[in-house]
Amino acid sequence: MTPPAQKTAQKTAAQKTAPKTTTSKAAGRGRREKAELWFDPVCPWAWMTSRWLMEVEKVRDVDVTWSVMSLSVLNSGRDLPASYRELMEKAWGPVRIIIAASEARGQQVVKPLYDAMGTRIHPGGRKDYDEVIAESLEEVGLPATLAKAAHQKKYDAAVRRSHKRGISLVGEDVGTPVISVAGTAFFGPVMTPAPKGEAAGRLWDGTLLVAGTPGFYEIKRTRTQGPVFD
Repeated sequence: MTPPAQKTAQKTAAQKTAPKTTTSKAAGRGRREKAELWFDPVCPWAWMTSRWLMEVEKVRDVDVTWSVMSLSVLNSGRDLPASYRELMEKAWGPVRIIIAASEARGQQVVKPLYDAMGTRIHPGGRKDYDEVIAESLEEVGLPATLAKAAHQKKYDAAVRRSHKRGISLVGEDVGTPVISVAGTAFFGPVMTPAPKGEAAGRLWDGTLLVAGTPGFYEIKRTRTQGPVFD
């Protein structure tokens, strides 16, 4: 998700060594790729990409680590419309909660908590993040007292560290999400709706192929449709 003043661009940062494209589980090669996705819980496009990656995990030998980045950090100091600036203030809450929960209970709570919050924010269209957070903590069995972290700046340093790990791989002129796999990192891919089954696997294969090509940076076209939460 990029600020309104910028055009949406799907950019990639190719590293010197191209990764091997993962094949279907049916091929039975036995080697599993390790991927990492950086997301902001309030970004609808990161949500779409995350749903796609869940499908990829079913049809390719890939294990995904889920980490936060922050639109609030990314847009800090930028000249934003008032409505978007207000959203960026509110967006601190969900990422702080993810960080606080992971510090309290470990990395294993990040994905379930993201799923719970994201389902309410995106398909559910919920705007009251305090309510979303309270309900999501209850859903995944985390203590209600963690909700206060949404308004505590003491978690911001950890948010910034996680954000920096992701954005440093691709550059400051992209948004969320960022994916890293086998030495290659890229922004996106941005899609709607998220493909399922083998279609998701083929997109994964193609994304790794182009992103891992030395000197390759960008494919894009004008987005004509908003997120389809099917």
